[in-house]
Amino acid sequence: MPHLPLPLVRAALRPLYALTLNARLPYPVQRRLLEAAAPIQTLPAGTVVRPTTLAGRPAERVTVGATERPTAVLYLHGGAYTCASPATHRSLVAHLAAASGAVVYAVDYRLAPEHPYPAALDDAVGAYLELLDRRGFTPGSLSIAGDSAGGGLTVATANRLISDHGVTPAALGLFSPWVDPGSRSATIDRDVVVNTRWAYTSAEAYLGDGNPSDPGYAPIRADPTGLPPTLIQVGTTEVLHPQIIEFSGKLRAAGVDLTLVEQPELWHVAGLQASLVKEAADAVVEFGEFLRSHMAAPSLP
Repeated sequence: MPHLPLPLVRAALRPLYALTLNARLPYPVQRRLLEAAAPIQTLPAGTVVRPTTLAGRPAERVTVGATERPTAVLYLHGGAYTCASPATHRSLVAHLAAASGAVVYAVDYRLAPEHPYPAALDDAVGAYLELLDRRGFTPGSLSIAGDSAGGGLTVATANRLISDHGVTPAALGLFSPWVDPGSRSATIDRDVVVNTRWAYTSAEAYLGDGNPSDPGYAPIRADPTGLPPTLIQVGTTEVLHPQIIEFSGKLRAAGVDLTLVEQPELWHVAGLQASLVKEAADAVVEFGEFLRSHMAAPSLP
């Protein structure tokens, strides 16, 4: 499929996301609308999607080309912890599999409000540990990546793996990570994708009875010392841009090897439209190449 002009796609996305990411709609309706729209975003030639399970949760194992790979990425989808799934993110995950040369595992972690914090974090940590313990990967061959809420969840997962299990992932890849769901200091109330009413309502659903300062919920509040090499891609006109820049400063101050890419032309998690927009496809290629450069195949015994 040929790529479409970026301004055309941006203009079309605004009403689509305004309809689907709507705080007035029940979460099951939001989820169905997102899944109905997902097939617009197509898969690269040679994509193989295999259903599997990780830590007792449904998951997808995605490859492009050769189906056996020595390196892997655990992918954590966005959706404000209340909606979306591996199905809604299948196109992005497949493009990332092609760009990284890895097998990408997308886990269907539990969603709020049915399963508030820390259910998603427990599922993500369990999925990573299962890939280590039962699927033959090592920390050096296994990265974590995610977008928006899944980006924040990626950081929280890495922090818990390091602190509780002594395991450091090979690298982290973050598309527009939501690292402070408890913050209400956004300087704008909407961008092409996100509106704050929907985000704040979802954040409260995810928090449940928890503490908004809990670093597992808001990883911007955690000590980032010891995190692995990290890539952040963020659009400069996003609702989340200010908190991501603040978070980036904390990573650098802690000595984390950070690559920050600010994208004036792109919107929140534009990689979802990699099959439609050349600039989004190029961003995913850069993202995947970063992860590829920091993963090594497990050594033979």
